[in-house]
Amino acid sequence: MAVPKRKISKARRDKRRAANIKMTAPNIIECPQCHEPNVPHRVCAACGFYNGKEVISVD
Repeated sequence: MAVPKRKISKARRDKRRAANIKMTAPNIIECPQCHEPNVPHRVCAACGFYNGKEVISVD
């Protein structure tokens, strides 16, 4: 069975693990109703519309 000859430092270990976790900014689109910035496939927080229909009433 293979056994490491030396201890791998925390910095080296964490650098290897961090290579697979690249953060990306969420896509931002413009709401077709009120033209506010919005995340795709979510109800607009400003006007309450989704897919051309009012889903929630925003006062």
